[in-house]
Amino acid sequence: MTDIPGYSLLGGVNTPSDLRNLRSEDLPHLAVELRRFLIETLGRIGGHFAANLGTVELTLALHRCLNTPDDRIVWDVGHQAYPHKIITGRRAGLETIRKLGGLAPFNHRAESEYDAFGVGHSSTSISAAAGMAAAFRVQQRKRRAVAVIGDGGMTGGMAFEALNHAGHAGLDMLVVYNDNDMSISENVGGLRDHSARLVQKLGLVAPHLVRLPQDGEEAVETHLDNPGALFRTFGFTYHGPVDGHDLDALTQILDAIKDARGPQLLHVITTKGKGFEPAEADPIKYHGVTQFDPVTGAFPAKKAAGAPTYTQVFGDWLCEAAERDPRVVAITPAMREGSGLVDYARRFPQRYYDVGIAEQHAVTFAAGLACEGLKPVCAIYSTFLQRGYDQLIHDVAIQNLPVLFAIDRGGLVGADGATHHGAFDLSYLRCIPNLVVMAPSDENECRRMFATGLSLNGPSAVRYPRGNGLGLAMEPEYKPLPIGRGRIVRDARGRRRPRVALLAFGCMVQPALSAADILDAVVADMRFVKPIDAELVLELANENDLLVTLEDNARMGGAGSAVNEVLVAQHHKVQVLNLGLPDAFIEHGTREELLTQCGLDVAGILRSVQKRLRARDLDISESARKA
Repeated sequence: MTDIPGYSLLGGVNTPSDLRNLRSEDLPHLAVELRRFLIETLGRIGGHFAANLGTVELTLALHRCLNTPDDRIVWDVGHQAYPHKIITGRRAGLETIRKLGGLAPFNHRAESEYDAFGVGHSSTSISAAAGMAAAFRVQQRKRRAVAVIGDGGMTGGMAFEALNHAGHAGLDMLVVYNDNDMSISENVGGLRDHSARLVQKLGLVAPHLVRLPQDGEEAVETHLDNPGALFRTFGFTYHGPVDGHDLDALTQILDAIKDARGPQLLHVITTKGKGFEPAEADPIKYHGVTQFDPVTGAFPAKKAAGAPTYTQVFGDWLCEAAERDPRVVAITPAMREGSGLVDYARRFPQRYYDVGIAEQHAVTFAAGLACEGLKPVCAIYSTFLQRGYDQLIHDVAIQNLPVLFAIDRGGLVGADGATHHGAFDLSYLRCIPNLVVMAPSDENECRRMFATGLSLNGPSAVRYPRGNGLGLAMEPEYKPLPIGRGRIVRDARGRRRPRVALLAFGCMVQPALSAADILDAVVADMRFVKPIDAELVLELANENDLLVTLEDNARMGGAGSAVNEVLVAQHHKVQVLNLGLPDAFIEHGTREELLTQCGLDVAGILRSVQKRLRARDLDISESARKA
């Protein structure tokens, strides 16, 4: 595609080579077209939005000044990489981004030679670029390695580990520090406050000025005598700050430093949502969007309120718990909005901690709070808890500390794909001693499980999915559950054989019930992944010919494996079918599409069970004799 109506320059840019052939005076016009293309396209399809508007000029400058793809650009997280995708041959495919079979939501090595490193989680870019720079040194190749990391990503400890090592090793690499005062929420931390003071002193127009640190003039001057001192301490040569929306300034500084020896850091100041007034005014609202009016920014009228999301259920419960108990405190690694903590942060600011994109710190910080008699609730996405796994074991579980982990986005999350699915949590949690692991089947169960976890004197985890509950009336009281006890939610109504029992975990209870109506099967809501209800498992094994476990977690090592272990320990001969996520990384699509793809919708469950029932090794003679 070489021409798009209304895009005289962008229509001719299909690779960075086309960009390099343009005149310098054409670049500002190209930036306008690229930004307008983003606004119009994402207004139709939705996606990550505000962060991409903020990197238009930076993307153009990097690809103009570097020799990509031979030179490597590693984009941290990937929220800001849509402009990169557009000018590297994927403009026509942007309509498909985050859809089943379409463009990946983040950078993906298999998608393009320009995607030097696959991303999705934060704070990895400097480490990856450092590894590439070290490889070029070993191979004696003349290539450049560049990491582009936001100030949100720079709150992660891994970024500083990489700076510390790369500076010591003297690697030839460039870190572009894209400073816009935002993660998904407002950015936090001492480095953020330093940037705010710096832009104030230099008289720059920047979003940081809205939230200036509250300290005296003496403190301001002390911090700003040497603005790059921190990075110089790590061994980097500091450049900036530079206006990240000034193409002339960006290309001049990049041309000047791209071949410099040793570690270089370029500090650029940008505005998240740049060029679209509603997004500049509210970058949190416009971080990730559904369809909207590309002129006014207005979203379609909301439908009548339906069932609350599990995230909302958690947020409401937490506020109620904090009202009742002054020891309750909440911790989030930079996911206030996503984890449902907005209301809690407003109502209980002295008991709310946003620690930045620092999951390891979040978990051990919670452990420290628990040591002193508080009741910490660590609200974290399943995929991000992976980053704090050692701390969960070493700092919480070994010490048997009462930390409650509210694990959102368990299972398949949909459009954010393989890097964000909560596909492994039941497997990596259930092997940890002292930890109680629960999975709710509806909103009331969810509240009762939170209450259960908060009542314990050791660590616990409640793992719940993205999306809405069932719309049940909320019970006014939510008493703790008996530990390790499941419940039967459907009995077989006839004498059909072979007899089947579906042992469902969490959100798989509802499709299990639908399948059971056709199979006339027993359904158990197992509730606890750890400790598993061994008594209920054995009872169902004695009364049925086939046990089917259902979970939206990896089959390997998951809840179904816990059932298998109970049966093996008792030398039980009942037949078992484990249904769950396959041993593969599942790409993006809607949650419903992916569940269907994995055979975890009702039709898929029925196919698997009926196929197993047709197997010749299913012996029903024993249950027939019992009848």
